[in-house]
Amino acid sequence: MFAAENGLKGDPRLQAISDAIRVVPHFPKQGIMFQDITTLLLDHKAFQHTIDIFVDRYRDMDISVIAGVEARGFMFGPSIALAIGAKFVPLRKPKKLPGEVIAEAYELEYGTDCLEMLVGAIPPGERVIVIDDLVATGGTLSAAIRLLERVGAEVVECACVVGLREVKGQRRLNGKPLYILVEPREIDGCC
Repeated sequence: MFAAENGLKGDPRLQAISDAIRVVPHFPKQGIMFQDITTLLLDHKAFQHTIDIFVDRYRDMDISVIAGVEARGFMFGPSIALAIGAKFVPLRKPKKLPGEVIAEAYELEYGTDCLEMLVGAIPPGERVIVIDDLVATGGTLSAAIRLLERVGAEVVECACVVGLREVKGQRRLNGKPLYILVEPREIDGCC
């Protein structure tokens, strides 16, 4: 669900967030309209709006963990976790964490990838929000959900700053709600 369809219709913060995201045509390959959140992070007001909207949503939902997907989920997750009194757990790419890890592989358009988490980082029964910057197919979020559920966590919702109106992989999220702030922007007359 989009924030604008869930009580924030007409909220100027959503437009500020959308406007702060730079669109890079044909990156990393021809035909892709890359949604660059770097410029959002450089705009302190838009970045604050992003954090505030997520905090307002999750503050009273008894969330104990924000799980951030590497790497851009790390940019939003810790601030949200601190504001709602939850812990932040990074979901990393392979071989980035010291010690014993639990892993979940997933399919990409061009191969496979994997998310890892430290064993014991999330005890069974914890209520978790998974955060990333963008969702397109849902493959990464789906892997995060499977990983977290394997350790007994309750995934309450997935959250992304940018997402397609029709996430192709919505069914891959095992019925978990998906909360998205803004749709991807296009460049007029491009592509």
